[in-house]
Amino acid sequence: MFIDSHCHLDKLDLTEYDHCLTKMLASAAQRQVAKMLCVSISLQDFQSMYQKIAAFKQIDASLGVHPLHVKSIDDVASVVHLVDIAKQHPKVVAIGESGLDYFYDSEHRDLQQQSFINHLQAGAELDLPVIVHTRDARKDTIELIAMHGGRAAGVLHCFTETLEMAQQAIELGYMISISGIVTFKNSAQLKAVVKQLPLNKILIETDAPYLAPVPYRGRQNQPKYVVEVAQYIADLKGISVAALAELSTQNYYQLFSKSQA
Repeated sequence: MFIDSHCHLDKLDLTEYDHCLTKMLASAAQRQVAKMLCVSISLQDFQSMYQKIAAFKQIDASLGVHPLHVKSIDDVASVVHLVDIAKQHPKVVAIGESGLDYFYDSEHRDLQQQSFINHLQAGAELDLPVIVHTRDARKDTIELIAMHGGRAAGVLHCFTETLEMAQQAIELGYMISISGIVTFKNSAQLKAVVKQLPLNKILIETDAPYLAPVPYRGRQNQPKYVVEVAQYIADLKGISVAALAELSTQNYYQLFSKSQA
């Protein structure tokens, strides 16, 4: 069984599935992709996202505000607000995605940091893991997790940073999630990092509908393509894809312990 630990099902174009999420899930199940985590990027879209997936046991949910959606103080969700919403929605197994993105937006660093702190504190209060987006913000990301994350664990998703950062995050109880970027020709550094990651700290993801892996690059990504990500990582690690699927599934349920098997 494969688990897509990070996707945005509410952003998928389901035209090829007759606009039917059930058909898309059946297509994924044919490739043994039996569970997926639908990740929130804004509170404004959360209710509509949740309604789309509410009836499906195989879909978990998260609650959060992506750092690139934080442009003013009004976009910074309070800890109380995040906690209250999460408690009202039983499918929520994680807080996020939140984090820091100085690559695309260095202008709003202070607001991003406050939003990230609030997500970390909400995760700690709820004892839920935090899904972290980080780009060109290594030092601040690790420092804020260490200062405000409490004992709650989490994951650095769609990881493209250094081995040193991955090791620092692992020491803080975090896992590292690898997307289809690892299959790209220009991802030599990421390939080298993946080879060094401990197997009990790896998750696999698509980030669908974005970042489709080779050989689907350029198309809309979708959860069933997490199999290609798993196969590529397995080859890098010198293990079978079945072993990688089993280990990453175990890691998923260890981290997202509120999820139902």
